[in-house]
Amino acid sequence: MSKENTQLGTTSPQKITLASTSRYRSALLARLKLPFDVIDPGVDETPLPGEVPADLARRLAIAKANSPLAPSNQWVVGSDQVLVCQGRLMGKPHTTQNALDQLKLCSNHHATFYTAVCLKHRNMQLEYVSLVATEVVFRSLSASELQRYIELEPALDCAGSFKVEGLGISLFESVQSSDPTALEGLPLIALTSLMRQAGINLLS
Repeated sequence: MSKENTQLGTTSPQKITLASTSRYRSALLARLKLPFDVIDPGVDETPLPGEVPADLARRLAIAKANSPLAPSNQWVVGSDQVLVCQGRLMGKPHTTQNALDQLKLCSNHHATFYTAVCLKHRNMQLEYVSLVATEVVFRSLSASELQRYIELEPALDCAGSFKVEGLGISLFESVQSSDPTALEGLPLIALTSLMRQAGINLLS
């Protein structure tokens, strides 16, 4: 976890901006009971040559929080998630066939999800970043189970092609993480910790 510049004094919750069009991240952020706007950060998510997954997730979270489309006088939240299984980097499947291919690759294997979050205030030149790794063990899944899951709960806009908050939980043997919301796309324990460092008290 890193931060730039000095910590502010504690303040009451204030309106922030979520630099993401993900409906899942919006739903997660709404749990914190504070007002927020949503913007499309307009960030190219293509990995750089030789970029390792953890660095990719961190770089994209920071890039989203630093989007020129975000207001410079508000706190901005950027987040990104990267999945690695059997040495392969996987993002959102977008198509049913890609989803099936991703789940076949993950079946009976360990997978690591790197979820990064950045809290940024441009005018105050403050930036806080955290990265959470989640280890998932997929059980051995039959072709019919995979097909049925995709029919019941298409997750074409989710890295890994599943929704852990839904029926996707049935695909796993185990999940290990310091932050249970990280696998859903926005690590709230990490984010609220960054907010406290920034002087934002959600319970004041």
